[in-house]
Amino acid sequence: MKVLEKFPALKTRLPTRLMTQGGELPLDTGKGPVLYLEDVSVSFDGFKALNKLNLYIDEGELRCIIGPNGAGKTTMMDVITGKTRPDSGEVWFGQLINLLELDEHQIAQGGIGRKFQKPTVFEQLSVYDNLELAMASDKRAWKNLFFKISGEQRDRIAEILELIRLSGHRERLAGSLSHGQKQWLEIGMLLMQDPRVLLVDEPVAGMTGEETERTAELLVSLAGRHSVIVVEHDMAFVRSIARKVTVLHQGSVLAEGTMDQIQQDPKVIEVYLGE
Repeated sequence: MKVLEKFPALKTRLPTRLMTQGGELPLDTGKGPVLYLEDVSVSFDGFKALNKLNLYIDEGELRCIIGPNGAGKTTMMDVITGKTRPDSGEVWFGQLINLLELDEHQIAQGGIGRKFQKPTVFEQLSVYDNLELAMASDKRAWKNLFFKISGEQRDRIAEILELIRLSGHRERLAGSLSHGQKQWLEIGMLLMQDPRVLLVDEPVAGMTGEETERTAELLVSLAGRHSVIVVEHDMAFVRSIARKVTVLHQGSVLAEGTMDQIQQDPKVIEVYLGE
């Protein structure tokens, strides 16, 4: 069912350019999904990476996206974050924000954070300094290079350090952390900006069993306050965190449901789980 049929109020929207004086986007999810892609298609040299993709993400939900290589998972994230412009379709953030009108920087500022598979942290800086640099302050100018953090902001850093289990490593150089710890630090850096939607690409690749378990606990704890979209190939990990799973195949949604439903779906077994 099309989103405009499910939520008629979405037919009347304000232009994206109507932002607050502080530059914040007027996100409103009271009558529909926090994020949706509808009939989105993307072609690269004749290859359809996305083919009329429909995806609807609710406020505060944890969604896992799976599928074989070439299914369109990375292109989907590229479209959401403004890296790739679709040939056709719509991409909306809440009821008011047309993401196709915004660039990557505006989308990131507006509340959509993305964590790539390979962690990108400032390795020559401490864990604490990485979080401080990532803090959402006045992004309209680089004067935040000289700002002095408040007690409230220090408390926020401490909260994030506790959440990502790096409180005991706050003064360590990020480059000395384990692979899993770097992944957690990068998630913490995104959380410093308080995103409404968090895209996480293969978070447990290369992790130890203990790190994988801790990562599962972290992502589950984020759901509710944030909408979390996890792209992952590790089926055991997906099962440990999944509430709802979307399977992509040839750029479209092949199946959607609980992990049990997905694992019993003949179409999914044929094109993915049976590989």
